[in-house]
Amino acid sequence: MANTIKKGRLIAASLGPGDPGLITRAAWDVLQTAPCWAWPVGRKDGQSYALAIVERAGLEPPPGKIPLFFPMTRDLNELAASWLEAGQKVKKVLDEGVDVAFLVEGDASFFSTFGHLERTVRGLDPDLEIEIIPGVCSPLASAALEGHALCEGDERVAVVAATNKIDEIERMLHDFDAMVLMKVRPVLEPILDLLTKKDLLKKTVFVERAGTPDERIIKDVTELRGQKVHYLSLMIIHCNDGEQALGMNG
Repeated sequence: MANTIKKGRLIAASLGPGDPGLITRAAWDVLQTAPCWAWPVGRKDGQSYALAIVERAGLEPPPGKIPLFFPMTRDLNELAASWLEAGQKVKKVLDEGVDVAFLVEGDASFFSTFGHLERTVRGLDPDLEIEIIPGVCSPLASAALEGHALCEGDERVAVVAATNKIDEIERMLHDFDAMVLMKVRPVLEPILDLLTKKDLLKKTVFVERAGTPDERIIKDVTELRGQKVHYLSLMIIHCNDGEQALGMNG
């Protein structure tokens, strides 16, 4: 009987938003032992944000390494082609019995490129073993940097892509006590207009590239007018939190 090679595992190693000190023990162990790393890049010759987190932790990639191209585009055909190509590259290594650690900034289950890779690989081979190691997501890291609790007691929190319709975001400002707006870069000016209209500028903080050497925390968000911000940026809005609770009552 011919020997059957046990296929490798695809492991999502969540690294936190940027500070290598936030890499969990579980992710660290995988980074130390996985014979192959994969990581996303936005350009075929570009740098990897996720890989940079690991390198700041003092680790170097193993001999097996697979940069995977995930273009920053809304073209569904181009996206589908890149996801398929990435999935095929990873599956080839897994079929050889080699575990692949996919490096993910933040948490692999939260606004992450890993979801595209996971679905593609499962489509190519539903029997492949996939493990997801959770990590610190950017809203929680940003709330810690802000120095205010994101929510307490019975408060309600919404995490929303800022690219939703502006009237839907306005409605949610009434329905929730706090809101985290992700992906604010392409709609920064309309969001600032909305916050001005709703008198929420002083209850909003902007965080960009949390935990990295290029981190920015801006509490006077009016400073952002006319600026270009990084795509890894968010806003925390304390919609109905009460000014006394935020220390803004005087």
